[in-house]
Formats: sequence, C-alpha cells, structure tokens
Amino acid sequence: MSLRGDWNYPTTIKAGPGRVSELAAHCRAVGLAHPLVVTDPGFASLPFVGTMREALSKEGIPSGLFTDLRPNPVGKNVEAGVDAYRRGKHDGVIAIGGGSALDVGKAIALMSGQSRPLFDFEDVGDNWLRIDPDGIAPSIAIPTTAGTGSEVGRASVITDEAVKTKKIVFHPKMQPRLVILDPELTYGLPPFLTAATGMDALSHCLEAYSAPGYHPLAAGIALEGMRLVRESLVVA
Repeated sequence: MSLRGDWNYPTTIKAGPGRVSELAAHCRAVGLAHPLVVTDPGFASLPFVGTMREALSKEGIPSGLFTDLRPNPVGKNVEAGVDAYRRGKHDGVIAIGGGSALDVGKAIALMSGQSRPLFDFEDVGDNWLRIDPDGIAPSIAIPTTAGTGSEVGRASVITDEAVKTKKIVFHPKMQPRLVILDPELTYGLPPFLTAATGMDALSHCLEAYSAPGYHPLAAGIALEGMRLVRESLVVA
C-alpha cells in the first residue's frame, strides 16, 4: 500500500510518491515567485535538483541556488545564505535535503528580514520576541531522509563557532508553510545513510515516548514510529 494524503499537524504536509511534481503549484499557494533553493553540495550535484529547477522555470518560477553549507552548519553558512537571498531578490526559500539543509534553509528564511545577528535569537528566555515576524520569509521543506523531523520544527540548530557550541534558534513562524514528503526522494540514499537516519527516527520516537512530561498525541506517534522503524528499516 502506498500512503498518499494531506494533513496538518499543524504544518501542511503533502505526502506520497511523486508529489514533488506538485512543487510549482505549492509555490504559488504560499506566494513564492522567485525562491532560493537551499541544499547541500552533495545533493545539489544530483540530476534531481537541476530537473526540479528547470520544471519550476517552465512554470514561470525562476529560482536561485545556495549550497554553501556543511553538516552541522555554522553561523557563517546562514550569513552567506542570507547574502545570496538578498542579492538575488528572492521572496522565499525551498529547503531540500537532510537536517542540515533544512535547518539552514529555515534560518535563512528567518534572517532574511531581520536587523539583529542570528545568535541574538538563541532559544533562551524570551529572545524569540526580538524577532520581527513580518521579516520571516515563507519556506517550503522537502526532506530527503527519514530521520530529521526538521521539516516540521519551529527551530534550527546552528553552531556558533565563536564559542564552539550548537545553539537553537527559535520562532513559531520558522515552521515551513508546507512540506512535500515524497518517499521516492529517499531511494538514492546509500545504505549506511538510510540506516543512520532510520536510527535517528527511532531515537526521536524513543525520546518522545520516554519523556517525563506526558502528551497523549506525542506518545501515540512515538509508538507508531517505533513500530514502523522495526518493520521497515532493515528492509529499506
């Protein structure tokens, strides 16, 4: 059985094989006419990215491309992305890839209209109130691994090189406007990455289920996620 459907929790998710072909329509739905595509260098070299951008262009949606990011991204990656966003006069972000690319894409969208530096918005106390919500650009997230969950998160994890510390930057409006969850995009992952990101998904579920604070919806999703990992990861 192929799962195909739409749901909101609260992020709007378009799930099912082949649904990345709907990207142009979804760009129009969230108001993206000239997006910046953010992905990692390895994924950018795959034919899919060029084909996707060409398809968008044929639909009258030209796009830019930013790939200057690394695993466990740092503040300079976000700064370079914001510079590319502003120079290209983009109006939103399409983030494609694993957790690093999605985190950087969301952070670029956040910072595109801010005047303060990134780490002024670290998730400490009420720092998120410093953010101008009208300066957060819309984004679409397209995950290519099963483990991150960043596509539905309201934060990005970025390393502050000055203090060699990973920091969480948070705002409720950092959530992508829409997620395209197309399992066909995971087919090209090497086996070790499929295994690693599957174990990441398992750890997220186990952590949620074991948390001292009880949340019935989170517990149900955690149990179902662990069941799916048990039944599917070795096969995948």
